[in-house]
Amino acid sequence: MLKDITLGQYFPGNTVVHKLDPRTKILLVVVYIVGLFQANGWAGYAAVTGFTCLCTALSKIRPAAMFKGVKPMLFIIALTALLNIFYTQGTPILPGWIITWEGIARAVQMMLRIVLLISGTFLLTYTTSPIALTDGLELLMNPLKKLKVPVHEMTMMMSMALRFIPTLISETDKIMSAQKARGADFETGSLVKRAKALLPILVPLFVSAFKRADELAVAMESRCYHGGEGRTRLKQLRYQTRDWIALGAGALFLALMLVLKRFGL
Repeated sequence: MLKDITLGQYFPGNTVVHKLDPRTKILLVVVYIVGLFQANGWAGYAAVTGFTCLCTALSKIRPAAMFKGVKPMLFIIALTALLNIFYTQGTPILPGWIITWEGIARAVQMMLRIVLLISGTFLLTYTTSPIALTDGLELLMNPLKKLKVPVHEMTMMMSMALRFIPTLISETDKIMSAQKARGADFETGSLVKRAKALLPILVPLFVSAFKRADELAVAMESRCYHGGEGRTRLKQLRYQTRDWIALGAGALFLALMLVLKRFGL
């Protein structure tokens, strides 16, 4: 299960999506989320699904990788669907039943919303390197510097957190495999027993995380890192024609979603 978590992973590529300015992709993700939450009918969800499939095809991210991002959330998706099925009022599918047609439709829509939200947002990290993502976030948040907000430090922490998620997941998987080889059991017993069984995993994991953090701090200090003051970038971000086209497509997508919501589609 841990190997299925792909949050924070970056898949290098040479597609038009990979070449987009990171600021463009961040803005498009915001537009995508706003548009997704405007959908309240089948036409709206069809439009979001089509837009997501188009972006995935352009980025050439394999469907298997997209499914891996959704797989750890299957339990939450199923639970959400069940709650909507049994607690949505409407016309019963059979006389005397509490399950309604409206509940089934609502459950399918909520499942689609969660899957599309995960897939659309994960495309950002799949197609953007941590360094580019940090630079894009920092430039977008530059106006906050006038309010004495430590923008560079905030974006650096966010980028480092995303960067080390796959590393910590891999470390956890190795520790669990080592503990299982010594006879540890993480899958049977009561909830309290399972929680106690995780202690042999958490202790070495925290030790490893602190060790990695210390090594990273030493490496940054040895390279004379002093925060964002006077920092230069090897690659300067500049908007290209493809970025304006992508932003225009995002604006059209949002306008379409607003129109569909206006007419209840």
